[in-house]
Amino acid sequence: MARMRVGILTGGGDVPGLNSVIKSVVYRAADHEMEVVGIRRGWEGLTHLNLDDPASRGRYVLPLNRENTRTIDRTGGTFLHSSRTNPARMKQLPPHLAGRTFPTAQTTKKGQTSTTHDISSAVLANLEGLKLDYLLPIGGDDTLSYAARLHELGAKVIAIPKTMDNDVRNTEYCVGFSTAITRAISAIERQRTTVGSHERIGIFRIFGRDAGFTAFYTAYVTSIRCIIPEYKPKLEHIVDLLVTDKRQNPSSYALVVLSEGAEWEGYKVQEYGEPDAFGHRKKASVAESLSDAIKSRAGEETIVSDLTYDLRSGDPDFVDKLVANTFGTMAFDALLEGKSGLMSAIVDGKYDLMPIPDPKLGPRKVDVASMYNTERLRPIYANKRGLPVFLNRA
Repeated sequence: MARMRVGILTGGGDVPGLNSVIKSVVYRAADHEMEVVGIRRGWEGLTHLNLDDPASRGRYVLPLNRENTRTIDRTGGTFLHSSRTNPARMKQLPPHLAGRTFPTAQTTKKGQTSTTHDISSAVLANLEGLKLDYLLPIGGDDTLSYAARLHELGAKVIAIPKTMDNDVRNTEYCVGFSTAITRAISAIERQRTTVGSHERIGIFRIFGRDAGFTAFYTAYVTSIRCIIPEYKPKLEHIVDLLVTDKRQNPSSYALVVLSEGAEWEGYKVQEYGEPDAFGHRKKASVAESLSDAIKSRAGEETIVSDLTYDLRSGDPDFVDKLVANTFGTMAFDALLEGKSGLMSAIVDGKYDLMPIPDPKLGPRKVDVASMYNTERLRPIYANKRGLPVFLNRA
């Protein structure tokens, strides 16, 4: 009887803990005498892989075992590397697929129309050519949106959610979130000395394109104000709160953390550059925009810090190692049971398996009514009894 073969890949941005997921799957597979195949560079590894070309196989396919994964959980990043590739919306066909016909779609943005190709049939062919019985993709809402598509097309898929934004639906926690908050706390507490020494208003920009969880929880544990994408305050209110904070602080400074997608009434975050494979463009710094507004309206000096890529770099903390290992072994348990279309998750504070989220629903958002004080621009601290450990429900 042929040994079961399991594929694993990481897509989208890296976060601490990815290597722990990979190692946990490899070690469990070894106990069951299964083979694990690492797909390198995320979904690109299944779109650009040319099975007839040894060089392509070497670039995108890496057999995994106890020996080559023994120490990978000691560092951050992803051992398998990553990319932002969407096989259902390829702007350009990989060279070895040039001339072949695939379903196309046209999208128009800002007057420009582009054609994309859905090369899912080539992805399925590569899964079959690699003789993979299961695929375990690790990623955020973009990566998992294509995982859901593969499941619909008949591939056996069990997913693991990761993102420092913590905005994947059907789970209260994603790998990478705890380390990001821990790093943000450290950076803000260190910078208090500089902001206070110069008696300024410190403005921190943090990841969170569509959801404000990262800014919200950073504010929660540092007791500072936050502005999140889920609520648009008035600019005058923001400035007044921060100027008042500064005047009432014996050290004469104030702090605020903003999600990268945060806005206020009359202001829209500016985007630039070409959209990625999932339609996202880079966002201009909302922190700089708020800094300019504070200077012009209140005459106060500011210090702006960008807390983005540094938060996803380096080693995972205890929580992310714990969750990553557990999510990996849960996914392996699910494939042993023959399940598909599911995702490792935490629900009501307990580990569980949940359906891979429906991409049409978009990312999970902070529940403003129960979690965010719109008058004070702070988290709500009251009435937490009975909530799961991460203070929100999937």
